Amino acid sequence: MAILVFNHEEIAARELKSELLEMDGISRQSVEAHYKLYEGYVNKRNEILEKLGEVDLAAANQVYSEVRALKVDLSFAVGGIKNHEIYFEHLGGDGGEPDGLVRDLICRDFGSVEEWRADLKATGMAGRGWAWTAYDWDEGRIFNYVGDAQNTFPIWNATPLVALDVYEHAYFLDFQTDRASYIEAFFGNLDWGVVNDWVQQYQITP
Repeated sequence: MAILVFNHEEIAARELKSELLEMDGISRQSVEAHYKLYEGYVNKRNEILEKLGEVDLAAANQVYSEVRALKVDLSFAVGGIKNHEIYFEHLGGDGGEPDGLVRDLICRDFGSVEEWRADLKATGMAGRGWAWTAYDWDEGRIFNYVGDAQNTFPIWNATPLVALDVYEHAYFLDFQTDRASYIEAFFGNLDWGVVNDWVQQYQITP
């Protein structure tokens, strides 16, 4: 039997930072429920990779639809992992005005922090699942883009620096359908030190 071979190990969910349980406007209950969804993506990723390792390539045409279904589901699970790891990691701060290199990037490419914030909020209000601020390595600038799911509309060779989850599960317990207020709470809890650490780690320069 010919099988798909994957050299992979199971991964575990990252621990939830204690700061996320004491945020202003985003409740502990909401964060804990949200974190369980992230854990589910991790478990699903492990499960799908195990199933892919058992696919019988000798099944000819039948195998292609099976591989497609598993790999589409894998892209959704892995997207859910990566998006939420950015989301949880850069929350738990004091919000306010960005400083350092990230402020320099924002002001250079958007004109002002206010313009960037307004654009990201509009992107989040327009999206069905996610809005990101990312650095485009080909164009050498940051920009905001929209995602309707964990695995839709990726921009190749771009590195996300801010990940705004606008699925209802991110805010319904605290804000019901008031997504705009949730986005303001998101801004108010960003940890700009974390974002600046990423900018330095990736060696992004204004």
